[in-house]
Amino acid sequence: MKLTKILGLAFGIALGATAANAQVTLRSADIHPDGYPTVDAVKYMGELLSQRTNGKLKIQVMNNSVLGQEKDTIEQTRFGVIDLNRVNAAPFNNLVPETTVLGLPFLFRSTEHMHKVVDGPIGDEILAAFEKHGLIGLAYYDSGARSFYTTKKPITKLADLKGMKIRVQQSDLWIAMMQAFGANPTPMPMGEVYSSLETGVVDGAENNWPSYESARHYEVAKNYTLTEHSLNPEILVMSKISWDKLTPEDQKIVRQAAKDSVVKMRELWTAREKSSEAKVRAGGANVITVNKDEFSAAMKPVYDKFVTDAKQKALLEKIQATK
Repeated sequence: MKLTKILGLAFGIALGATAANAQVTLRSADIHPDGYPTVDAVKYMGELLSQRTNGKLKIQVMNNSVLGQEKDTIEQTRFGVIDLNRVNAAPFNNLVPETTVLGLPFLFRSTEHMHKVVDGPIGDEILAAFEKHGLIGLAYYDSGARSFYTTKKPITKLADLKGMKIRVQQSDLWIAMMQAFGANPTPMPMGEVYSSLETGVVDGAENNWPSYESARHYEVAKNYTLTEHSLNPEILVMSKISWDKLTPEDQKIVRQAAKDSVVKMRELWTAREKSSEAKVRAGGANVITVNKDEFSAAMKPVYDKFVTDAKQKALLEKIQATK
């Protein structure tokens, strides 16, 4: 028993070979701070689980990168060290190829289009692909529209990106995307971005309004260019090792609670986007509007490189055909 307790404290292992009615606390990872919509949505999911299982299942959200950066937590989740994990789709690209399509630049015509895709059979097909990689795909959360922000030279046209060192997520797709924009991609974890912007290791980065604000990047990178080049969603997953220790009934409750938390997350996200934009504008950010068509037209090489097999091509066609 002592060894189990030690492992639980050291690694966040929440599920053991417990009796069917024993109380289980699922450890959930997130890199974002308290109050961020993804963090609060998983906490809400925990409330639903507790209500629907009479306190048998609970969630402890370990946010603010307590359990590591996204790439690290994915591996920990696959091995059952972490039970639940909220990660942007991009870090999954090299593990689950189906997620690559979701991150293609300028793929979604609007937030509504993205919702229609991920809430339907296309989204379910992609979530199902996680299981063979040791993960159970549960739900999609919003991640907003991602745009560029820079420390010195503002981006007013595509040519301005040429040679600029831009932080990107640790994903081959995103590296290729920056190269197609003419930038010099610099992959790094989210936790290193602020100091890298401040010290000039990178000239800029790209993200949504809430992340730009909550990570305080607007303090050191004042130029925010509304390219809105990606609406890549977040994905909530569960360790298959942890999942297999649940009863079929509890598995069903977990799936439904995850789906129900999406509604809450989207409400929180819409409000947070507005408040974050207002905060960074008030903080002196230089918000720049550009011709998006110029940026979109540069992305053909990315599609050619990453939409190669029949499954990816079929997914792309179905997404583009979704009204």
